Amino acid sequence: MSQVSDLAARTRDSIDLGGVDFDLGGAVGLRLIDAGSREIAAVTRQLGPIRRPLARAPDVVVRFVERLSLTGPLRYIGLVDAAFSDDEFLLLRGKHESRLRVQIPFDQVGGKRCEIVCERGLAAVPMLVPVLNATLLARGHLPLHAAAFVHRGRGVVATGWSKGGKTETLLAFMANGARYVADEWLYLAPGGTSMFGIPEPIRVWNWHLCSLPELRKRLSRGARARLALLELVAGGMKRVTAGGARHGSVITRTLNRASALVENQLCVDLTPERLFGGAASVNGSPGPSPLRPERVLFVVSHEQPEISVRPIDPREVAERMLFSLAEEDQRLVSCYHKFRYAFPGRTNEFLEHAGERRRALLHAALAGKDTFEVRHPYPVSLPALYRALAEVCS
Repeated sequence: MSQVSDLAARTRDSIDLGGVDFDLGGAVGLRLIDAGSREIAAVTRQLGPIRRPLARAPDVVVRFVERLSLTGPLRYIGLVDAAFSDDEFLLLRGKHESRLRVQIPFDQVGGKRCEIVCERGLAAVPMLVPVLNATLLARGHLPLHAAAFVHRGRGVVATGWSKGGKTETLLAFMANGARYVADEWLYLAPGGTSMFGIPEPIRVWNWHLCSLPELRKRLSRGARARLALLELVAGGMKRVTAGGARHGSVITRTLNRASALVENQLCVDLTPERLFGGAASVNGSPGPSPLRPERVLFVVSHEQPEISVRPIDPREVAERMLFSLAEEDQRLVSCYHKFRYAFPGRTNEFLEHAGERRRALLHAALAGKDTFEVRHPYPVSLPALYRALAEVCS
């Protein structure tokens, strides 16, 4: 691209040459350089509305360019997702003709400063949240796969394996006046003294709305119509397979697969403020929430119809969550392994020993917390879940 056409493209996209900052709870700062309005919007979708000027040097920088300048020809790792040149490691996104490239130096992740270089046009910055999580871990903050809220002045953390019931617990309490802290990733300060989260939208499934019907009116007319249509289509497919088609036939198998695909679309992403009003979140002010997380709920679904709540040793929860967090960390680990394949001599001592640091921070963060195991059926009645937990969370 010529300098003139490059300048024209940059002008059309309203590039902010001064840098755009995002502040994660005062613990880690992100700066976008040469970011256009589309890139700023994409990162805001990933991290939520946490834009604010940094009073310090950023920990992670994302620089946007039209096209990466490389030191040599590319060699591919696998078929479509990663490559390397003489000096650069790249993640690849898109099809061959329009493939976009992102340079991530994984030997810098968790260090004093990590700079990602991203070609324009991507809908999101690949690996941004995992890189930020690793940076927070290196700074002594524990990234925990958890939902969190403040209920009657108490900070409550709901954690467990993916799909274990964290969002359901959050929704059940927010419907009763609790305030949102996090739904996907929660960050605990050293020793678990305070918490903050990425204020991203909550994924609300149609069955959540059936359990809390008052929330349906918060959806836009278009969202309600889309969910109603998808529910009608999925129900029709199930009726056909249950009543007419021969079990095991090609038609039955095809309809079952199609029905599952439709059911996976029966959801909508909504901000806490859209769901529960303007004061629903505690993440509006800079810095970690001053509220200490006082209750920890270890949530898991089970085959029984009842909801049970019992005290559990926080050390047991810490040991179990180590493996849940290791599972969530697999994308970052996979990228680091590819990076080491490309450059065997470029090690990252922090990433090599991140599991040990995570174990120490996790045990320290949960030590002494009132911790409960919550077993529930799936799907669970959200009002019933609140009734079962209200006393231990008050």
